[in-house]
Amino acid sequence: MENRKNLMLIVGALIVVIGVLGYMLYDAKKEPTGVQINVGKDGIKIEQK
Repeated sequence: MENRKNLMLIVGALIVVIGVLGYMLYDAKKEPTGVQINVGKDGIKIEQK
């Protein structure tokens, strides 16, 4: 019975870790909001995101 409890604890921890990593990946891929300032050879561009 102790082995089953340990297995369930490990599976639960893995589910939480996968969820956190998935959210971090989603958050890193989404478009940033706010103001973007680009300086290039064409001059300065300011865009509202």
